[in-house]
Amino acid sequence: MMKIKNKLENQDRAGWITFLKDVFICSLGAYGGPEAHYGVFTDQMVIKKKYLTEEDLVELIALTSILPGPSSTQTIVSIGYKIGGPALAFLTMLVWAIPVLILMTLLSFLSGFLVEMNISQDGLRYIGPMAVGFIIVAAYRIGKKVVTGKIALALFLFGGIITYFIRAPWIYPLVLLTGGIVSVKTSKENNLWHSIKINPPWIYLIVFSVLAIASLLMSFIWDNRILNLFESFYRYGYLVIGGGQVVVPLMYSELVEVNHYMTNQEFLTGFGLVQGLPGPMFSFSAYAGGMAARQGGPLIQVLGAMVSGIGIFLPGLLLIYFVYPIWERLREIKGIRVSLKGITAVASGLIAVASIILMQKSGLSIDNILITFFTVIILLTKKIPAPLIVIVTLIAGFIF
Repeated sequence: MMKIKNKLENQDRAGWITFLKDVFICSLGAYGGPEAHYGVFTDQMVIKKKYLTEEDLVELIALTSILPGPSSTQTIVSIGYKIGGPALAFLTMLVWAIPVLILMTLLSFLSGFLVEMNISQDGLRYIGPMAVGFIIVAAYRIGKKVVTGKIALALFLFGGIITYFIRAPWIYPLVLLTGGIVSVKTSKENNLWHSIKINPPWIYLIVFSVLAIASLLMSFIWDNRILNLFESFYRYGYLVIGGGQVVVPLMYSELVEVNHYMTNQEFLTGFGLVQGLPGPMFSFSAYAGGMAARQGGPLIQVLGAMVSGIGIFLPGLLLIYFVYPIWERLREIKGIRVSLKGITAVASGLIAVASIILMQKSGLSIDNILITFFTVIILLTKKIPAPLIVIVTLIAGFIF
């Protein structure tokens, strides 16, 4: 019996290692946000390795699309949970996110390095307009999928117009929630809601809630930059539904316009650089957190990047641990699937207006407009990979 048990454990360990290698392969090829990431997951996890069916993957995408947090990260973590439970899900998260978080932490030192080397930061000026191009394409691709009727179009415009004129952090979850409610109320489908018997692992929801409340209270009591950063990024993690592009307007409003942790150019530079890196776009949090803590010295800057990265990913991870075990029952509720249509319509409006706001902040000069235009055209033709676009943009900035 002992030999059989050891053999099974060795097989499980080997299977886990193989799976984590596949996760790493996915992370190396995952450019351009959730929509592009799902294509990588389909190719590697469904077609090549058959860890799950395409129907299973679509269901997971639907689940993570209505949960707060980074949707593509939650999707691949859910696959890990399906294969090996909570332990493998946690390892999946580390393999998927840690490499690009480390790289974005190092990039948070970029502006200081340029100053020390007496290199003008003007060389980075085209990264911002390029980042706007990525956001425009994201809004177009998402909008094309979700804006399929009059209600969806109205919600798209509602999300964009409201968040253009009201840029307070509380407005984003409110308009997303409104989109879901409107979608349900205007649905012509019957039997949207019914009771089901479930046995949720409440401990994860309790930890999620305690961290949210405790970090908020402590940030009010103590004026500590690291504590404030954890609270802010943890809040971003549980207030935002969708990918990295959706969190941009919320981050920008608080980090640049309200707290002045960094300039508009520095924010756009970081967001532009993350476009050329593989992995989750929420890794931008490490750059933003590092920039916000840079006045405390290198160690505090690294600590700021660490707590920001942990803060933004942790809510989504805890929610997946809570929701996934009961997903088989929850997916029977039609109302949840219907509300997703309204939520994604509003989210695409948020992304569209973010591109307008950031373009205005970058400056509407001819060269900036041309950079944005060519970035959009190149991305839509899909002939040049994202990392090469970033490299060419950097070179152009330093040459011209």
